[in-house]
Amino acid sequence: MITRENKIYIDNLDTKYALIFDERKDIYKNALFFDLEHYVYKKPICVGVFGCSYFDVSESCLKVTQYMIENKEEAYDILILAKKYFNNMLNNDKKYMITFSGNNDYTIINYLFDKYKLDFKIEDKFISIDMQKEYEKIKKTSIGLKALEKEFGIIRDSELISGANLAKTFHKIMKDNDYMNRMPEEKKEKILLYNEQDVVSLFHMIMNWENVIKIEEPEIEELEIDNNEINKAAE
Repeated sequence: MITRENKIYIDNLDTKYALIFDERKDIYKNALFFDLEHYVYKKPICVGVFGCSYFDVSESCLKVTQYMIENKEEAYDILILAKKYFNNMLNNDKKYMITFSGNNDYTIINYLFDKYKLDFKIEDKFISIDMQKEYEKIKKTSIGLKALEKEFGIIRDSELISGANLAKTFHKIMKDNDYMNRMPEEKKEKILLYNEQDVVSLFHMIMNWENVIKIEEPEIEELEIDNNEINKAAE
């Protein structure tokens, strides 16, 4: 198992435009930012990368934790680590789960938790905030994560990776226990960075939400005034 811990320091934290939820602008203090890379073939096969972060107020940084499987046996181990991570975060007063189109990730990890008889369901433990749905509520149209990042001016350091290519990689890992030993370190790093930037983007979005995603006020139609009617009313 590849375990990766990273700290991303946030300079000059500004909460002025933070997403308002539960009448709070500081949910980031009690939130997790969550994303999975996975392999599905007719049904969920495995979590390939588990990625989650939270904001550490004392250090003013995002603390990112990632697990990536290296062989078939670790498809179970990564679920154990995920459950342990979530329980630890619950014990540290984290109660919001921030995702983008999170129902897909929930469906996959909940299916696998159930398959391996691990008693955990994310929706029963956390209050879910799906940024795609929050966008749709206001804009009345759908959007993808990368397109939304552009609206926020978020520039990625990593190359984009398609879900199909990630699925092929995890398929090979599940079929060949030696595959990860042959995989270039650059490719492993690329996958981890891609996942990390997903969870980091979610943090930046909720912190600048009210500045970028503005509620459009309905246009007030100008009424045509009939001068004759005004004159009659004045008589």
